[in-house]
Amino acid sequence: MSPLVFRVLGPLQVHGPVGPLRLPPGRQEVILAALLLEVNRVVSTNHLVDLIWEDNPPETARTQVQICVSRLRKLLAGADGEVSITTRPPGYVLHTDAGNVDAALFTTLVLRARRLRERGELHEAVRLLRDAVTLWQGDCLSGLDSGPLANKARQLNEERLTAVELRIQLELELGRYDGLVGELQRLVHEHPLREKLRGQLIQALYWSGRQAEALEAFRTTRRFLAEELGLEPSRELRELESAILAGRLPAPAAPTPTSVPTSVRVSADKAEEQTAAPEVEEEPEPTAPPAPESVRQDAVPHQLPAAVADFVSDAGQLAALEEALTGRPGRTTVGLAAITGKPGTGKSTLAVHVAHMLSETGFPDGQLYCDLRGTTGTPATPEEVLGRFLRALGIPGQLIPESLDERAEMYRTRLASRRVLVVLDDACGEGQVLPLLPGSRGCAVLVTGRARLTALPGAHRVELDVLAEDRALELLSRIIGRERVAGEAAAAEALVRTVGRLPLALRIVAARLAARPHWTLASMVQRLANERHRLDELTHGEMTMRASLSLTYEGLAPDDRRLLRLLSMAQAPTLPSWLAGALLDDRRPFPSDLMEPLVDVQMLDVAGVERTGGFRYRFHEIIRVYAREQLAAHHTPEARQEALARMAGGWMHLAQQAHRKVYGGDFTVLHGDAPRWEPPDSYTDEVLADPLAWLDAEQASLCGMVEHTADAGLHDLSWDLATSLVTLFEVRGHYDLWEQTHLSALAAVRKAGNLRGTAAIRASLGSLYMSRNQFDTARQSLTSALDVFQALDEPMGEALCRRDMALIARTSGDDSSALELYRRSLADFDRAGDVVGRAIVLTQSAHIRMRQGETTAAQGQLDEALDIYEGVGYTGGRARTLRRVGQLLLEQGRSDLAVLTFTEVLELCRDSGDVIGEGHLLRDLGHAFVIMGRPDRARDFFDRAVTAREGVMDFSGGALARLDLARLLDAEPGRSRELLVPAVEVFRERRMGRELAEAERLLATGY
Repeated sequence: MSPLVFRVLGPLQVHGPVGPLRLPPGRQEVILAALLLEVNRVVSTNHLVDLIWEDNPPETARTQVQICVSRLRKLLAGADGEVSITTRPPGYVLHTDAGNVDAALFTTLVLRARRLRERGELHEAVRLLRDAVTLWQGDCLSGLDSGPLANKARQLNEERLTAVELRIQLELELGRYDGLVGELQRLVHEHPLREKLRGQLIQALYWSGRQAEALEAFRTTRRFLAEELGLEPSRELRELESAILAGRLPAPAAPTPTSVPTSVRVSADKAEEQTAAPEVEEEPEPTAPPAPESVRQDAVPHQLPAAVADFVSDAGQLAALEEALTGRPGRTTVGLAAITGKPGTGKSTLAVHVAHMLSETGFPDGQLYCDLRGTTGTPATPEEVLGRFLRALGIPGQLIPESLDERAEMYRTRLASRRVLVVLDDACGEGQVLPLLPGSRGCAVLVTGRARLTALPGAHRVELDVLAEDRALELLSRIIGRERVAGEAAAAEALVRTVGRLPLALRIVAARLAARPHWTLASMVQRLANERHRLDELTHGEMTMRASLSLTYEGLAPDDRRLLRLLSMAQAPTLPSWLAGALLDDRRPFPSDLMEPLVDVQMLDVAGVERTGGFRYRFHEIIRVYAREQLAAHHTPEARQEALARMAGGWMHLAQQAHRKVYGGDFTVLHGDAPRWEPPDSYTDEVLADPLAWLDAEQASLCGMVEHTADAGLHDLSWDLATSLVTLFEVRGHYDLWEQTHLSALAAVRKAGNLRGTAAIRASLGSLYMSRNQFDTARQSLTSALDVFQALDEPMGEALCRRDMALIARTSGDDSSALELYRRSLADFDRAGDVVGRAIVLTQSAHIRMRQGETTAAQGQLDEALDIYEGVGYTGGRARTLRRVGQLLLEQGRSDLAVLTFTEVLELCRDSGDVIGEGHLLRDLGHAFVIMGRPDRARDFFDRAVTAREGVMDFSGGALARLDLARLLDAEPGRSRELLVPAVEVFRERRMGRELAEAERLLATGY
């Protein structure tokens, strides 16, 4: 029996065994389209009602939807296809093979193509992308009349163009330039605003030998953008033009296939320290330790902000949200609720209150929280949020994959057996939220945002408006006291009406009253009288909000107003108290005293407490906007630039001190000459007691400051801060942030003609590319940086470049070149006086000595490196070197000493919470006990290594430990087979040929 085939990529069509199936136009088409777009997933009845009637559904809407679904069931059943529509609260599911729906098949093909590209299989990836695009027969759901569905269709249309652009990029990498020119000219004509297509056309023309036409294509683009949009071409297009004019536009090289899976990205530091044992060559190494809570297998996140003590509740609203999130017994889908409304209506407050209310009884396995920054200019990306959540759930940064789909898969897997509440605050739209939804019915998601978020399937929606009068009075009473409100009941009612019952405005006015107990409520009503017209408009948006805020602003002392204005320049999610001192150039020992007057009138909120005991602060976004307007009105550009330089100098000072504490000094990093602003020494010492934890906590602020200084032209601070943050990026595996910050800083130093900064950024990017196994790109970047450093006679820069170039040579098997580069790097580090750099080179080159059998030379280098690390207190370097010592002892037959050494390093890993390092050391100990003829002890360590590696979803490391264990279990064929079968699948998927061959051989011999 032939299945039904559904098409939505074009007009909605259904093809059955005997030909096309005629669909009744109208509502049934809309419902079928909605079910197909979510095939095999629940679509709520409320969502279907919204699709058909949008704003004004009739009372019989749900009944009419039921009738339409019933008719669709009969229609599809009569077509004799393997498809069904079943009722599943809170709506319906269309069940069929996803391959029978062209949209689902398109998504699958594109995903497979992206994975093939990452493996270097470009020809097959191009074929799949061509197959995916041929599924389209026009614009998605063309001819179907439904506004909300049109939004989803536009999203799919965009994905189609993205797939076309990806396919063209791959064909360019394969050298098919001539054949692409005509197609690209047509695509540019059809989609004139897509600059990526225009850039690809320029490249295809140039690499086809048509340089003049390539330049003309760029000039046509410049004219079009200027005339139509008043814009200049993007930076990428401008750089293409410059490269063509200079004759320096190299043809793209296809990526080299790699056996390292995309879900395990090995950093440069990891690759440098790989073990000599063949089967361990591709594993990440133990590094400077991550914070314990970020890597524990049993991590239970508690990320909710503090609840508001004076929250006033609506009992019905709370009950409805509780039911939506916790559900009734037998619920089969994730609980989902969305709180929406105008600014200032208390969306976040309600969400946090509900989350705390349900945290212990409803979701004992933890609560995840993220501010999605939907109302800012830089909303959080789903990839960024998933990275944060995976770390909170115990996955080390080094094991978090790069692609959105793989991060989402790992996230859903991690939550599959847990009861976790996810709070997503300030979403900009459904597209930002959908990848963050768990798949488990035991979990729930609570979303807030200004948009209505109607396309979230099955979501219970709460739209907040202004407070009812009784609740507004209750809020006022909780802030200023019940006796005071009862004593002036009429004035209290008048005051609530005057501010429009908007929670934020009411809190601001009430804060002023609380700060001035001698004022009467009637006097405050009188004060607001002149603003009555604007305050009556308070519920309509920002303009009237500005009038309300101005009342509080004008009541501040001059210095407090100045601080409020300058604080608005900070782009960090929360503000440490030292920022106030930096902005005002005030070096008092307790800078939080400068912030507190703003807290008193609720122009700033207290967001938390630092380890120093000082407070962190946060702006409400509307207040920040108001403060920025005042900033522009009262401060010259020069004054703003000076304050920004002090603020950035403070972040730079703290980041530099954090690096020194990790490495024992200013080692293995270049610095610029921009001035620092130093917070009080006592503050710096306390906040950096755990430097990596501080870098982790301030990650968003530090990365934001790199981009802020780059945009502002403070190029020396921008590159210096970016390269200093590699301390964090390498340890936590934040490769996306590494690249993002460095590219921003690179643009700034290039624009300023800063050669030293440009070389420093290029050298650091070279390390990043090595971490991603992009060795050709890394070599180019490092060579370019080295040329500049040599011209500048900068020994530290030369040392860093040659060290990393040696690693590339070593990885490719060119030991002689690697040793020569290490020799020159060692001399450079000595010239620069960098002892830690020297120790790193000694440890890395010792690996080659061990491989060549020069054990005496290797031992001498490792001993010297250990002396250096112990002298400066660099724990991460000491752990890596001690592990090499243990491996050398094994090669020398000194197994007892090797075990003692491995045990010491294992304790270092456990003390620091380094689960990856713990897995390595457990295997090392297992190998040692095998050599010592003690299989029972070896088996115990290999067993524990399997648990440790797979516990953090490091399946390749787990498979290696399974293979180790299977070798010992020849007397237990059943257990060995149980170990080897999943290991074979991992080895095959990740192209670990040597290990796959051995595992299959063991299976074939009776295991």
